[in-house]
Amino acid sequence: MPRVPGVRGRLKDIPVPGHKRVLLAAPRGYCAGVDRAVIAVEKALEHYGAPVYVRKQIVHNIHVVTELEAMGAIFVDEVDEVPEGAHIVFSAHGVSPAVVNAASDRGLHAIDATCPLVTKVHREAVRFARDDYEILLIGHEGHEEVEGTAGEAPDHVTLVGSPDEVANIEVRDPDKVVWLSQTTLSVDETMETVRRLREKFPNLADPPSDDICYATQNRQVAIKKVAQDADLVIVVGSANSSNSVRLVEVALEYGAKAAYRVDYASEVKQEWLDGVETVGVTSGASVPEELVQELLLALSDAGYGDVAEVKTAEEDLMFSLPKELRKDLAGNRDERALGGRNRPVQ
Repeated sequence: MPRVPGVRGRLKDIPVPGHKRVLLAAPRGYCAGVDRAVIAVEKALEHYGAPVYVRKQIVHNIHVVTELEAMGAIFVDEVDEVPEGAHIVFSAHGVSPAVVNAASDRGLHAIDATCPLVTKVHREAVRFARDDYEILLIGHEGHEEVEGTAGEAPDHVTLVGSPDEVANIEVRDPDKVVWLSQTTLSVDETMETVRRLREKFPNLADPPSDDICYATQNRQVAIKKVAQDADLVIVVGSANSSNSVRLVEVALEYGAKAAYRVDYASEVKQEWLDGVETVGVTSGASVPEELVQELLLALSDAGYGDVAEVKTAEEDLMFSLPKELRKDLAGNRDERALGGRNRPVQ
């Protein structure tokens, strides 16, 4: 991927007294599900040729989407925008059965790049609905992941957007209710929502395993440790990336004096660094590491050349390519292994 222009020299002349340093959170950046989804689009373009259509953004990062568009990917909102018989990739956030059926009706060749951890939540929704549970889905209205999960059991799902919404939740049978969650939420806020739900519905059932994904949790744990020593935290990530936005909120909650989200280093404002000695840096789970390195370069130009990595976990999870793509690539030897191409060295 090409370097982002206009980064060097924008911040270099800011006078800040004292020792300037960067605390670099680890883990950060690409998770296994994002890596899988992005590579799936790249491999589809290589194998089938352009264009390959993608429903919604493959992952919530403007840089990644722009790069894939340059390679020949076409992003659409709905499957009815895709020519009949074309190849379409479903994003990492998942889709409802209605979308799958609509693609089939149009004769589209679908590649399901849904993150396996999101697929797990879908399966939980199907199972609990089959057992006639009412599902309280903790998540953000309008997010693709929430729409996909709710679409698995629309007659059984009630969306809970925040702890404050719990007071207004009503259920058919308080003895047959379970909570599930979007995978990219704030761990602390989700647990507070669950606590209030359990106060209201003492027999509330839990999912068989934690729905918030490992990467979301790990990045939040890392930024909590960084934030307590940071005057400023900068999160690299896009505005529609739920996990990136949560990192800003977590940083502020855990001691950072200020925290901002940027897509590119060039968006950093000089006034953010006034009087700042320690800058914390991290990135959301859909952010390629090169964007973090561009930010570190800009901060170095501003005098923050001392970088210390704050590591709180190791990550080595890898997912195989979507089964539809693996089948078509079976005769090829170019299916490369997943895991680590755009991840930080840890």
